[in-house]
Amino acid sequence: MSVGAALLIFFGGLFAGVVNAMAGGGSLLTVPLLSLAGVEGLAANGTNRVAVLVQTGTAARGYVRRRIDGWDEAVRVFPPTLAGGLVGSAVVSQLEDDTFERLFGFLMIPILVLALWPSSERSIEDQWSTWVTMVVYFGVGVYAGAIQAGVGLLLLMVLARAGHDLVSANLIKSYVVIGVSLIACTIFIARGQVEWRPALVLSAGSGIGGYVGANIAVEGGERVIKPVLVVSVVVLSGKMIGLY
Repeated sequence: MSVGAALLIFFGGLFAGVVNAMAGGGSLLTVPLLSLAGVEGLAANGTNRVAVLVQTGTAARGYVRRRIDGWDEAVRVFPPTLAGGLVGSAVVSQLEDDTFERLFGFLMIPILVLALWPSSERSIEDQWSTWVTMVVYFGVGVYAGAIQAGVGLLLLMVLARAGHDLVSANLIKSYVVIGVSLIACTIFIARGQVEWRPALVLSAGSGIGGYVGANIAVEGGERVIKPVLVVSVVVLSGKMIGLY
């Protein structure tokens, strides 16, 4: 890995860590960056999971230090999301690299639309039934285990539907993603789909970004990140699909 590639991955991870801690979708940047640095599709996905695990850990630490609470709700949704994560990561690890990259590219745009979709406030009493909630969280877990990119946005949407504010939802999201990432990392490592040098460089950048992003999120800075994320998604989606 060249110095230039290492710097690209580090600073890309730094930015993605901020984005992930504040909303989600940072993997839309880091996975293609790993691919551009020579880490192929599934190995890029597996390598990225190591950084995601580190980043969500530092983000959670940042929220907890600012006295944000969310552990009890995270424990409630762990079973369906972790089960879904196990299913999703096991299935996607069987795909060919080209198949994964095309799938990833086509998923970028609808994830972007989801990120920009206007949110609505609902009271805690206006919730889905327990069974519907568990099915939804299982589905989010499958997606998280299979793709990861944008899962934070999906989790925030579901948590908002359950009546949580954005800041506490981000902490709950971090706890859940840590759990899913532990399962996914175990599977990808066992299959030899992690390249450790890029993983360590990306983890360093993402870890710093995650902590910084958590502190920015508490202050309400999410709107500053979204315009940059839009540009990144559009450009990198076209690259992965093969439009240029």
